[in-house]
Amino acid sequence: MIKRLLKSTFLLFVLGILSCGNASEKTSAPLNRKSEIFQTDTIQKQVIPAANLTELYFPLLENKNIGIVGNQTSLIKTGSNEHVHLVDSLLNSGFRVKKVFAPEHGFRGTADAGESIRDGIDAKTGLPIISLYGNNKKPSTESLKDLDLMIFDIQDVGARFYTYISSLHYIMEACAENNIPVLILDRPNPNGHYIDGPVLEKEHSSFVGMHPVPVVHGMSIGEYAQMINGEGWLKNQLKAELKIIKVKNYKHSTVYSLPIKPSPNLPNDKAINLYPSLCFFEGTTVNAGRGTDKQFQVFGAPDLDREFFDYSYIPVPKEGAQHPKHEGKRCYGRDLTSSKRLNKLDLRWLIEAYSNSKDKAGFFNSFFTKLAGTEKLQKQIEERLSINEIRAGWVKDLEAFKLKRKQYLLYSD
Repeated sequence: MIKRLLKSTFLLFVLGILSCGNASEKTSAPLNRKSEIFQTDTIQKQVIPAANLTELYFPLLENKNIGIVGNQTSLIKTGSNEHVHLVDSLLNSGFRVKKVFAPEHGFRGTADAGESIRDGIDAKTGLPIISLYGNNKKPSTESLKDLDLMIFDIQDVGARFYTYISSLHYIMEACAENNIPVLILDRPNPNGHYIDGPVLEKEHSSFVGMHPVPVVHGMSIGEYAQMINGEGWLKNQLKAELKIIKVKNYKHSTVYSLPIKPSPNLPNDKAINLYPSLCFFEGTTVNAGRGTDKQFQVFGAPDLDREFFDYSYIPVPKEGAQHPKHEGKRCYGRDLTSSKRLNKLDLRWLIEAYSNSKDKAGFFNSFFTKLAGTEKLQKQIEERLSINEIRAGWVKDLEAFKLKRKQYLLYSD
């Protein structure tokens, strides 16, 4: 009897231990799963712009006379929050940098939008600066005659009317004419996660839109250069000799935060994301935040309906906007700083502004057609077409562009 009792007690004890072990496994399993998910979400390979991958392109620079197309975004990361300019890095490494070619906003990136950039001398390095945004947007043969290689390293934002891709076109064309290879140090496109907008019609080509691509093209500078070559967009079907150093650990859907503003009026990631949608206001009577600390994050005009719009501000002169539209006047509009990240063009604000303007006849100016790349968009807004009706007209051209784009991609979507 005692033996049976002892055996039963021992059995219960063993079962108790087993049940405790099972209970422990049941409660700890969800924590383990959470831990695994946490690690998967947070341990992401760091995106490395090509300029940082010096081991890949420094050997290509030996014994070369080098020209650089660059600006304040041409940076190499040296520490957690430290960067050195590409020009300084190459000079310090003993490479023969002969001159710098400066796009819109200048080599140091402080000039107003549309402000003419003059040739000059860089105060820090003593290098000659050749303007790509003045009387001559294309380098002359004289300015290229002593060069063996051209490096292009500029941060773009993926919008057709952002003029760095137009400077890229003219650099490629001039270098092709003078048998100078172009080395592109590629960078992520912060708006590379979508493709949208009307495709530019050839008759509306200008420096704010040279090629038959949508407003948002979803390509890096390197990919875009390949398209320029492949589609024969250079004069006389010329093709530039390209060498592209790719971004490491990047695809088009990657969220990438820029380490420095790409131009004076795109101060942060929010402005960069809103820029393709709000830049249309540059061709209207509406101010798009120039002359404020919320450039391309707010919009407004004195003649917009103050009952409809719940936000107001007064543009004043600032760096990069010495004479902002409606300077010193109270503008009524919207503050979009808390808006969600866009995955397509948002026409709602443009249509709202037009519909609630007191001067509809004077709302648009001739620059709007250059930005849109077509006369259709203005007419559609004036005729009160819905957003869905307007977007339906883009579908065919967008699908054709996406198919064309595929053959030039360096990164997956």
